[in-house]
Amino acid sequence: MNFPKYPLLAAALATLAALPACNDAKTAATAENTAVDAATAAMTADSAETAETTTTGTATAATMNSAGSPATIPAGRRADAATITARPQVPILCYHQIRDWRAKDSKGAKDYIIPVDQFKAHIKMLADSGYHAILPDQLYAYLTTGATLPSKPVMLTFDDTDLDQFTVARPTLEKYGFKAVYFIMTVSLGRPNYMSKAQVKQLSDEGNVIGSHTWDHHNVKKYQGQDWVTQIEKPTKQLEEITGKKINYFAFPFGLWNQEAIPELKKRGMDAAFVLAEKRDQQDPLFTIRRIIASGYWTPRTLHNSMVQSF
Repeated sequence: MNFPKYPLLAAALATLAALPACNDAKTAATAENTAVDAATAAMTADSAETAETTTTGTATAATMNSAGSPATIPAGRRADAATITARPQVPILCYHQIRDWRAKDSKGAKDYIIPVDQFKAHIKMLADSGYHAILPDQLYAYLTTGATLPSKPVMLTFDDTDLDQFTVARPTLEKYGFKAVYFIMTVSLGRPNYMSKAQVKQLSDEGNVIGSHTWDHHNVKKYQGQDWVTQIEKPTKQLEEITGKKINYFAFPFGLWNQEAIPELKKRGMDAAFVLAEKRDQQDPLFTIRRIIASGYWTPRTLHNSMVQSF
């Protein structure tokens, strides 16, 4: 994402732009270099110059909840697809399991499993660097109307309902005043090592956003007939009953989507949907909002480097 208000950071980002793209965790890990240090130093200096109403890189409750839901934005005020696509993207991070690696964990699995101390270091880096965690309603308002976002916005998302997202991520984010989005796979609710309905409701009551992530993580590209009801409609209604709130946002399992899915999501009340690192659809950018997986291999420096390069 471009940050024209921060001249020092802009210079550092120009250095980072010259680095080769990091398309996987191993490549990203090799990109830890002095350019990242320059970007971090620039962010710190620029943050000091542009101090706002929030402190220590966290967002106040008023800032977090300043945007209304998509329903409050009249259709006539919403930008067209080309305008939405042209807006600078906001970095969005996707986390899965938060636990220390085990001997049986495969090399590939470690991309999706971030050790506890590493996760805490990620979040500390974001706070220390002056990032502000935003929520989907704020992102929606920004994309559709150009509404102002806090400086250095980032969105934190968690997929699959893992219990450690409640026991580890929740208190870590609270320490810095961050809120997040939890995309819930409802088949897992109440099972060992997964969140309970009461914990999901607590996250919602505390100001986090609950999103839909299907019933059992079935690949959306393979849906036929009743699958839309089983995988999307019923789980979404269940989450609405649990939270007492409208569920507006959806995350595609594996980040995989197709054109057929978008009208089905719209029919079921979704206002936006999230994929992973692939390109956005030019016709429906709100239903292909990009995220990157925060790999378990990434140090805070590598994470920041990847955020800069990806968004």
